[in-house]
Amino acid sequence: MTTDPIADFHHERHSDIAKMGDDKLLRDKSLEWMILADKYKYTYNYSWMGRPIIKYPNDILIQQEIMWEIKPDLVIETGIAHGGSIVFTASMLHMMGIDGHVVGIDIDIRPHNLHEIQNHPMSHLITMYQGSSIDKDIVDRVKDHAKGKRCVMVILDSHHTHDHVFAELCEYAPLVTLGSYCILPDTFIEFFPKGYYSQTRPWDVGDNPYTAMQAYMADNKNFEIDHSRTSKAMITEAIDGYLKRVQ
Repeated sequence: MTTDPIADFHHERHSDIAKMGDDKLLRDKSLEWMILADKYKYTYNYSWMGRPIIKYPNDILIQQEIMWEIKPDLVIETGIAHGGSIVFTASMLHMMGIDGHVVGIDIDIRPHNLHEIQNHPMSHLITMYQGSSIDKDIVDRVKDHAKGKRCVMVILDSHHTHDHVFAELCEYAPLVTLGSYCILPDTFIEFFPKGYYSQTRPWDVGDNPYTAMQAYMADNKNFEIDHSRTSKAMITEAIDGYLKRVQ
C-alpha cells in the first residue's frame, strides 16, 4: 500500500485481472456459459441507441475503455449489419469530445438498415462503403480517410474465415497507429466445439479470425496481444483478439 489511494486501487485491480487470467476453471466456465447462451443468440439481444449491436456487453465496455485511453480520430470497422457497432463508436467519439470519424464497410448494407443508420443522430460522424472490405477500390478509399490522422483504430468484424480476416489484417492493420488497437471480434470461434458453426457458416475451428491472427502475428512484430482485455472480460467474443500496436 502507498499513500496514493488511486494508485493503490489501480494496482489492486491490475493484480486481480492478472489472477483471473490465470484461473483456468473461470476461463472454462466462462466459455461454457458462452456456448450455453449462444443457443438463444445472446449477443443479438442488445441495442445501442436504438440499433442492434450484436456484441457481448463486456466487449462494448472494453472498447469504450480503449477509446478513452487512446482518443482515436478515425475508427475503421469492417462489418456493419444493423449498424449498432458503428453507432456506438460514433457516440463514444461524440461523448468524449473527440474530433473523429467512423468508416464502416459491409458487402451488403441492407436498405432498411441503411435508412436507419443514415437517419440516426450519430450519422454525421459515419461514412459507409458497400463492397468487400478487401476489394482494392474499397481499401484505397479507406486509406484516404487515414491520411493525416493522429490515432487510427481498426475493428475487423466482417466475414470470419481465416483467409478473409488474414487479408483484412494485411490491408488494415498497417493503418493502426502506434499505441492504438486492432480488434478482432469472433476469435472465440476457435474455442467453440468443432463443427458448431460449419453446418451453417463457412468458418469453424481451425478456420477463423483467431487462426488468421496467429498467422499474421507470426510474421509481424508490430503488434502484441493485450491479454489483460481478455482476462478482464472472460465472457468475450475477442479471446486474445485485442492487438495493440507497439512499434
